[in-house]
Amino acid sequence: MKTLDIEAVQAFVLAAELKSFTRAAEALDTTQSAISLKIKRLEKMLGRHLLERTPRLVGLSADGHQFMVAARKLVAAHQGALAAFSISKRRLVIGISHHIVGAELPLLLKQMHDAEPDLVLEIRIASSHEVLACFDRGTLDAAIVLGHDHLRKGGDVILEERFGWMAAPGFAYHPDEPLRLAAQSESCRVRSIALAALKEHGIAWTEVFVGGGIATIGAAIAAGFAIAALGCRVAPAGTMDAGPKFGLPALPTLDVLLYSNASDPQTRDSLRRLAAAIRSTAA
Repeated sequence: MKTLDIEAVQAFVLAAELKSFTRAAEALDTTQSAISLKIKRLEKMLGRHLLERTPRLVGLSADGHQFMVAARKLVAAHQGALAAFSISKRRLVIGISHHIVGAELPLLLKQMHDAEPDLVLEIRIASSHEVLACFDRGTLDAAIVLGHDHLRKGGDVILEERFGWMAAPGFAYHPDEPLRLAAQSESCRVRSIALAALKEHGIAWTEVFVGGGIATIGAAIAAGFAIAALGCRVAPAGTMDAGPKFGLPALPTLDVLLYSNASDPQTRDSLRRLAAAIRSTAA
């Protein structure tokens, strides 16, 4: 009777979900070549071609789609067996800047749950400033924020976030009229960067919408009556960077940083998986 290698099955699931051998390797704290070898051995054992590989992305083959459902169940059952004698559920509290997560949040949460079904995950979304304040007070296990505070050291760079002037394709702007902006509150650092860029280039603006997070800002720009400085990765589907079209000043890229004081291996593993999942959304 054939016996499946659970680590190879887990590598397959992660590579498929994250669409990258590199991201799967980061999540499992191993090398890309090790992931590739495990999956090749799994494919050879099953006699099936599971993944389609391109220079930029990894996707499921027809056989891979068929195997994926059973593979996820097997990994979940394995994780459940490992946790069978746990006395209490582990809890992980993470603060994330609202500029970092968008429509992909359900996918990130699903990947975390699939990897650790018994983990109690608490996510708090706020501004980078508020998240770091909570982290410094010790109410968070980890903080994922935009790195605009050059005096703070110690964070691990997850990715570089590119910002643009995001708008619906039908948004209209006439240079002789103020630019119609949707923005966060005045405490938002991205808002300050955007307004400073407009001021430097002598571009008049008017605020037509103030949001309480990326979801609300995204709704305003998707509706077509405003433009906003947002991360291109998390902007709503169907919107575009209209900066070049309207001659608006380029916005800087900012590092997305992970801060954590975690010392136990389980928490470090969980945060590494989350970081890899966030990186995969930039592909």
